[in-house]
Amino acid sequence: MTCQRGWQLAVLMFFPLFLAACAQTPGKGGEVPSAPPPPTVDNAQSSGDEAACRLDDIQYAVGMPLGDPSSDALARQGGAEQVRVLRPGEAATMDHRPGRLNIHLDDNDVIEELRCG
Repeated sequence: MTCQRGWQLAVLMFFPLFLAACAQTPGKGGEVPSAPPPPTVDNAQSSGDEAACRLDDIQYAVGMPLGDPSSDALARQGGAEQVRVLRPGEAATMDHRPGRLNIHLDDNDVIEELRCG
């Protein structure tokens, strides 16, 4: 019984210390510290090395099955450096790359939409 009581006493003694450690302390003069500034984005990697693709040159392919004009042929004609084929339900990253051609297909592999980015 004494061992159990000692454990309860230790918990009761240290519990206020844990609460005090989690408490937020105000800055000078009662001011609450503000959040740090947001991080800056370094645009050095996209400094214009990538030319944006030209959708006007390849819009003819919308409505055609992928394969008639291949994805590589569309990329060449549109001036894209990279190609990404996206089928319904597929996961895709949200990073924007001006030199990438995104080919959106329907369930039958027919080109629904072409986008740069």
